[in-house]
Amino acid sequence: MPSSKKVQNTHIGDQLRRLHGAVLDIVAVINRPQRDELMVREAGIPLDRALFPLLVLIERLGPIGVVDLADRVGRDYTTVSRQLAKLESLALVKRQGSAADGRVREAVIAPKGKAMTDRVDAARERIGRATFESWESGEMDDLVRLMRKFADALQQEPKSGP
Repeated sequence: MPSSKKVQNTHIGDQLRRLHGAVLDIVAVINRPQRDELMVREAGIPLDRALFPLLVLIERLGPIGVVDLADRVGRDYTTVSRQLAKLESLALVKRQGSAADGRVREAVIAPKGKAMTDRVDAARERIGRATFESWESGEMDDLVRLMRKFADALQQEPKSGP
């Protein structure tokens, strides 16, 4: 049975440093250009590596505006706007007016783009199965549950001071 005790013990500083180190390691791996190239190659899709993360995010989060998309990938919105135009010219995404604000144009996945992201998902599953093949199923369940909890907590406004 999980403890109801909150995380307020004396070693929280050490744990936070270790957690931060692990997150930095994960982000470094995810942000490596070679990782995207591997995924594109494994999925067998003809897509420029720079466009790959945008296509996946649009499929997962769309409709999404260019500013939000740029913020999520850490790029300037003008760069992302040009890349969106390229994805649109390849018939992978469509742009439409926002339901909430007609002045904003949002990107949504097009059928051809969805077919590509389906191939990416299959490749990600193949790679993921190899990564986790030595893990116990309960460990994977715990990781997924705790990562979701962590991601949700990070999206909340940080509380200041003691």
